[in-house]
Amino acid sequence: MRVVIWAVVAAVCLLVSAAPSSARGPYGSITVGNWKGGAFTDDKSGTFTHCSAGSTYQSGIFFMVAIAANGSWRLGFAHESWRLTPGEAFPLALTFDGQPAFNVYGMPLGTTLVNVEMPVNCSLINQFRKARQMTAFAQGQLFQFNLNQTGQLLPALLNCVMSVKKNGVASAGEFAVAAKPVAAPQAAPAQSAPNPPQKQARGGTGTGFVVSSTGHVVTNHHVIDGCSEITGNLSGEAPVKLRLVSSDETNDLALLQAPSPFKDVAKIRQNAIPVGNGVVAIGYPYHGLLTSDFTVTTGIVSSLSGILNDTRFLQISAAVQPGNSGGPLFDLGGGVVGVVAAKLDAVRVARATGSIPENINFAIKTGALRDFLDNSAVQYQIAEWHDASKRETSEIAKDARGYTLLIVCKVNEQSAGAKKP
Repeated sequence: MRVVIWAVVAAVCLLVSAAPSSARGPYGSITVGNWKGGAFTDDKSGTFTHCSAGSTYQSGIFFMVAIAANGSWRLGFAHESWRLTPGEAFPLALTFDGQPAFNVYGMPLGTTLVNVEMPVNCSLINQFRKARQMTAFAQGQLFQFNLNQTGQLLPALLNCVMSVKKNGVASAGEFAVAAKPVAAPQAAPAQSAPNPPQKQARGGTGTGFVVSSTGHVVTNHHVIDGCSEITGNLSGEAPVKLRLVSSDETNDLALLQAPSPFKDVAKIRQNAIPVGNGVVAIGYPYHGLLTSDFTVTTGIVSSLSGILNDTRFLQISAAVQPGNSGGPLFDLGGGVVGVVAAKLDAVRVARATGSIPENINFAIKTGALRDFLDNSAVQYQIAEWHDASKRETSEIAKDARGYTLLIVCKVNEQSAGAKKP
């Protein structure tokens, strides 16, 4: 199978090179679970051609993902039992998480391997980015692929391309980077006497905001994932217990509900916010370490898409820290334009590229938020935007105080030294 793997790599190099040649590499490394790869160059000219990573599955099929230097995407499939005719279209039916199948045509690049081009803006690549499972029906066989790690693989491939184009293959290192959730760990007591093993509450903190007059609260899925108890409180008020109503792991959203309604409710902007517009982020970063009150930061919308052109996200320059997750992102009129979700891992990017990224953070767009609330049958309020709506940041923060909550997640688990069930 090793020969087949390198045949796939070489064939992809043929596709992305200006002239037929063979691949040289990998330079640096991409290591994400079972995915292995790196950067490749044209063997004759030495020109950087693409970054790719692949993995062999138990069925014997080798699956590879590649991004060319020009940003185009390709998938590669190879199996030793295939006997393909180069030049003849190779039909595949790709299914993601049980959704309707995509019928695509790959191009055989030899007797055992196939290339499938993936336009960046097509629905196929969007499904691939967020899916957990993929099946491929080809040559009368059904192949299954676990895609749980593509959330880390795709940013690593993109970072590989950007880094090599900027610094060359001589500076290639480990390219695996990822957007890091910004939920804060809960502060531990400074010192405690040793006790026998017992169940204790552990967890973390995040931020949420009220979206309905019946006490519904939105936060990130990763903030409440695995919690045995969830509480929330407005600044300066007593916490109340929140129950989980629904969650969407794919879009990192969760809906909670308090036992009684809150006085104030956030309003969600309906039309899209343009790139370059100012934004305000409010949340509870490093709760208990810096301050018990929420913090306010400002910035702009840097891009209308996240990592790998993921159109579900906004890229923002407003500073966010661990604990901001799930908090509201406002336009300058005080309407919610996003849910703060992640920040780029600066340390890992610095190790991979040699430079420290600044102010690269992400928020889930209100399109995904509104769909989530509609599917949960929640009646929310709409904020209409016009130029006259601009307000002072202090006014936006004053209003937000009435509906922005500190979210505390507690997890009951065995303390250190106890045997886990």
